[in-house]
Amino acid sequence: MSTYIALVRKEKGSSFGVEFPDFPGCISAGDSLDEAVANAKEALEFHVRGMIEDGDKIPNPSDLNLIMSKPSFKNAVPVLIDVPVVHKNKRVNITIDEGLLAKIDELAAEMGMTRSGFIAVAARKSLLESRKDKI
Repeated sequence: MSTYIALVRKEKGSSFGVEFPDFPGCISAGDSLDEAVANAKEALEFHVRGMIEDGDKIPNPSDLNLIMSKPSFKNAVPVLIDVPVVHKNKRVNITIDEGLLAKIDELAAEMGMTRSGFIAVAARKSLLESRKDKI
């Protein structure tokens, strides 16, 4: 598990915005602070997963004092976000209904994904949703 700093800001009349100094371009938002933090965690997990799939190097977490010393982050509230350790992919053999497999392949192609990638994203989404029910 790695812990990264998310910076939360709230401008008058807007939602809570979240950015990650270690991951430029990875942003999120929410109508409440809790929603913004939950959305930020999901955004960071997907961002890191995409970087790994692209073969990009994942940065080490920056020091909180260093980040908060920058004038551009002066009015932001830091929140720590944990990202699970990503494991290597493992090849598996599964049995699945032919009709369901055809629909998976069709939608995966429309989304520009592989079958394995689509199934992995669907499984992660299901796991995230099942955890929300238990919280």
